[in-house]
Amino acid sequence: MRAERRAGAVAAAGGFAALAAAWIAEHLMSMAPCALCLLERWPYRILVLLGLAALLAPARVARILAWLLALPLLAAIALALTHVGVEQGWWPDPLPACQAPHFSRLGAGGSMAERLASMPLRPVKPCDAPNRLIDWLPISMATLDLMFAATMSVIVAVITWRPRRSA
Repeated sequence: MRAERRAGAVAAAGGFAALAAAWIAEHLMSMAPCALCLLERWPYRILVLLGLAALLAPARVARILAWLLALPLLAAIALALTHVGVEQGWWPDPLPACQAPHFSRLGAGGSMAERLASMPLRPVKPCDAPNRLIDWLPISMATLDLMFAATMSVIVAVITWRPRRSA
């Protein structure tokens, strides 16, 4: 199998694994995702599509697609690093949806019934409240995502760009 196809297969499998882990954490472990968590899933969706396309495309197109795998991986690293920074208090929340709703923001007045009616059906989870797989271990899901995205980037780069052996 050519390097481009191998890189596509690894990237698609890695993207699928990341999305499966997020699904398991949310639906089976009842971890509420914040706005950044939901945004962090998009690069992996794109990675799966590009990886599958590189796996199935003709060799010349697969080579281009293998190079393009770097873009969603870099986006995944940037988003995960942003999320880790928010969790650690290095910078403020970048998205308005990241902040928990304050009672004063729910309405400009009115009765208690009107204020309660204006609240979202599902509570908003602030992005600076980390989800942890193991409570006593200080590694959040965002930190795990950052480590995974960086590792995937190195693996895909090594597969794609290592020198070709002459036969």
